[in-house]
Amino acid sequence: MNEHLKKTWRILLFLFVVLLLPNVAASAAEPLVSALGVDGNDHVVAEHILGVVGTRVGEPLSREQLQSDVEAIYNLGFFSFVDINLQSIAGGVGVTYIVRENPVVEQITFSGNNIYKDEDLLKVVFTMPGTVFNRVFFRNDLDRIQEKYHKDGYVMVKIADVVVEGGLIDVKIVEPKFGNIIIQGNKITKTNVIAREIKLKRGDPFNATILRHSISRLQAKGFFEDVSIGFEPGEEPEETDIILTVSEQKTGRIGLSISHGTESGWSGGLSYTDTNWKGLGRVGEVGFETGDNEQYWISYREPYMDSQYYAWKIGFSRRKWEDRYHYRHGRRALSYDDEVKNIYLGAGRKFRKDERYSWFLTLDWRDVDAYNIRDILIPGSEGDLTRGKIFSVIGTLTRNNTDPYLSYSKGDIIDLNVEHALEALGGEYSYTKYWLQARYYAPVKGLGDLFDSRIGDEDNPAIFAARLRIGFSSGERIPTASLYSLGGSGTLRGYDDAEFEGTEMLLGNFELRIPIEKAFGFVFFYDIGNTWKSPWQSDNGSFGLSDLYDSWGVGVRVKTPLGNFRLDHATGERESRTHFGFGEMF
Repeated sequence: MNEHLKKTWRILLFLFVVLLLPNVAASAAEPLVSALGVDGNDHVVAEHILGVVGTRVGEPLSREQLQSDVEAIYNLGFFSFVDINLQSIAGGVGVTYIVRENPVVEQITFSGNNIYKDEDLLKVVFTMPGTVFNRVFFRNDLDRIQEKYHKDGYVMVKIADVVVEGGLIDVKIVEPKFGNIIIQGNKITKTNVIAREIKLKRGDPFNATILRHSISRLQAKGFFEDVSIGFEPGEEPEETDIILTVSEQKTGRIGLSISHGTESGWSGGLSYTDTNWKGLGRVGEVGFETGDNEQYWISYREPYMDSQYYAWKIGFSRRKWEDRYHYRHGRRALSYDDEVKNIYLGAGRKFRKDERYSWFLTLDWRDVDAYNIRDILIPGSEGDLTRGKIFSVIGTLTRNNTDPYLSYSKGDIIDLNVEHALEALGGEYSYTKYWLQARYYAPVKGLGDLFDSRIGDEDNPAIFAARLRIGFSSGERIPTASLYSLGGSGTLRGYDDAEFEGTEMLLGNFELRIPIEKAFGFVFFYDIGNTWKSPWQSDNGSFGLSDLYDSWGVGVRVKTPLGNFRLDHATGERESRTHFGFGEMF
């Protein structure tokens, strides 16, 4: 081989070695993975751990993949420490993941929680004693705890810290509280009148739902054009002060009532009511009605009561009805005029131990006169009418189970009433009446889906409302003016006023109140009832469900500056009647 050829060969060999050297070096830096294992795990199985790593047996070892494996194992949440041990073994490298498990949970406790007990919070915690503590799972537990608080209106509650010591886990919760409630903007309404309507006090847990509904109820009083709230840091770190700013409006209202029946004709009247007399939250009213039913009245009352503050009322009325019909067994017996003068005085308050319960006691004087008896269709019925003075004491025990924080009625109210007439202070009769009234209110969901439209909102939903009255009496002779009376716009719509009278009574009213807009809505209603055992009836006039009279109809509700305008058109068994007025019937 000549020198030139040898030189050429040496150059080619050098170039081959230079080109091959990087690949040889790379192969030496990335040996194959021969085995995978886990060390340090006592409760978490190795298969579960290795299931999240990307390193595989038989593949080249990758430093970047090993780092990703460590993060993936740590993110399982079971471990407080994760590392790697590499060992040279035949055919490559053995990879062992070194882990340190979190402690086994022995007990979960809470500190700082006053709204809910520990057992209430544990119901939403999935982490159980006896299992390895898992950071990821427990973070979801914490989210569910906060969701429980937030769902119930405690939107400012926070999880401040989680302390893990051995198997003991303590969750530190911060529950912000209401601080001072500062009221401003009121020039007429007394500050204490506003404050007593806000069912919150300093130190109560901060609840946005209760605050919102309290403001809505205050606005519903009709004292203010607007009520706005602001927030400021309180005197204590966990407190938030409430700044309540009100804009007052006139509280005097003129009321108009009109009623029409196909047989009885038209009647109506005017009234003036101030629901915030001199800024004290008291109600003063004066009014009259004219037509077939003529009456005059004046009253003054304090409607607010609690366990220390008395509600009270005082009033006088004079009623003079012309062309009043007297009925027997639902048949018109005669026509007559009557006049009733009435003076009453009452007071009551809530019980200290449970403010759902309250009592009210009323002293009532009446002077009743029936005259100008005519058109006698049933002979002897003129003897049914009674006259004279009546003095009675009326006691009422009430359980109000409605939600005090909502801007609408939800729940039930039950009243037990006893009226005892005495032959004292000029009274000429002695008898006792007992009647029970139950009212029930429930929001109705799903109506919007049924009609494919939005009905109401969170603060003004559709409401199913029901009222039941049942009454009995005892005594030798109960005057006509004291009998249970059904018929008219306040009891059994679609019938004449006082068309049914007796010593026993049953009445049911059912309404579906559907808000269409904030100030407008419809009502569908059904009324049913009757009275029994009138003084002129024998024993066969006793209570019987087959004797019930009913009516049905539709109404319109419109919120106006004068109040909630009510129009009801009812169809009874003999006639249809249209009623106009203000406020709901119950």
